[in-house]
Amino acid sequence: MSSDLLVDLSDDQATAQLGQLKLTTIEDQQWPQDESTLSKSETDVSQQFDASSPHLPWDHPFYDIARHQIIEVAGDDNFGRKVIVFNACRMPPQHQLDHHKLLMYLKGTLDQYVESDYTLIYFHHGLTSENKPSLSWLRDAYREFDRKYKKNIKALYIVHPTMFIKTLLILFKPIISFKFGRKINYVSYLSELEDVVKCEQLLIPARVKEYDNKLRASLKPSAQPPMSPPRSPPLPDQVFGVPLALLRQRSSEDDSVPVVMRDTIDFLSEHGLEMEGIFRRSANVTLVKEVQLRYNSGMTVDFREMEDVHLAAVILKTFLRELPEPLLTYQLYNDIVNFASVPSDSQVTVMKTLVESLPEENYASLRYLITFLAQVSANSEVNKMTNSNLAVVFGPNLLWGRDNAMSLSAIGPINNFTRTLLDQQHLVFT
Repeated sequence: MSSDLLVDLSDDQATAQLGQLKLTTIEDQQWPQDESTLSKSETDVSQQFDASSPHLPWDHPFYDIARHQIIEVAGDDNFGRKVIVFNACRMPPQHQLDHHKLLMYLKGTLDQYVESDYTLIYFHHGLTSENKPSLSWLRDAYREFDRKYKKNIKALYIVHPTMFIKTLLILFKPIISFKFGRKINYVSYLSELEDVVKCEQLLIPARVKEYDNKLRASLKPSAQPPMSPPRSPPLPDQVFGVPLALLRQRSSEDDSVPVVMRDTIDFLSEHGLEMEGIFRRSANVTLVKEVQLRYNSGMTVDFREMEDVHLAAVILKTFLRELPEPLLTYQLYNDIVNFASVPSDSQVTVMKTLVESLPEENYASLRYLITFLAQVSANSEVNKMTNSNLAVVFGPNLLWGRDNAMSLSAIGPINNFTRTLLDQQHLVFT
């Protein structure tokens, strides 16, 4: 992966040359004329999303966008940053998609995460002359994304780039800041993404996987990129990626709360409650891997020696996300996604029933975590982490679907459930 150097061109020259670009897979196709101009008044789109809507009903204003699963959120990457995925191959033909509304949907997704560090992965394969947006739309879309969206994006990975997309970025140099340009990385093969995120947690479209296999097959054996390493069997003392029930069995004291959760939460309770942006920042990936290795080797970890609040925060989130089954379990997935349909006067009772149906080790770990997060929220005037902000960070790490990736239609209800759990934790965990 590498960032290509972008050259200086004038705005008019860039526009003129872009209009002549063709996709490598379809010949003699010109960029279509701009069909719409973005309304600058429509900058606050987060309120257009109904967070209580379980699966975006057919009459929801964004139903026609969400149903294509063009945009998804796939948990955290190896650095503890949220991962937003854009699938070009799932974009329908131009006349079947409102590109302005697609932009609003993307901004609505990002609105939930722009206060934290995040990563954007763009799967380019499948963008053709039939489904690509207009040049003017691309230009206006970049300009529509103001500083709040660009500030905390730490990396943009363009998977399977073509000469078309590379030329496009070169010609867009006049409106792409140098700082943002350095965040752009080209990824030639899916296996290269393993340095950034575990590919198994990405719901990669079948077309993209097939294309990746064809690229590999076309290379000489000596030039073949390394395949993604197979998942190795758990080490005797492995902690990450191990079921909670097994961790409890291994515990000499039959402790229902895993040691990683106790270590990180105890340290954060002592040193992190007044840290502004706690849980919103990434950590040094080398240190994260070192700490994971220590735990998986049966060694003790003392975060007080490292004095790194963000490292402990990332380790906690990573542990939750790497559980083979989410803390709230697949069994409760549908109940939680549809929780918003429960009458408000019955929500505490229903939530209490759901939580108490969890296995004992899940219940104990959830209670330990939520009790701590309530302490974090109590200091929100200093650390800026309200229950709503904490729900956005922890919701996707407490529950996900069996396919790992989630569209906005599922994330909204899961975050809503998490926020309500934080609001009512004193009644739920009595």
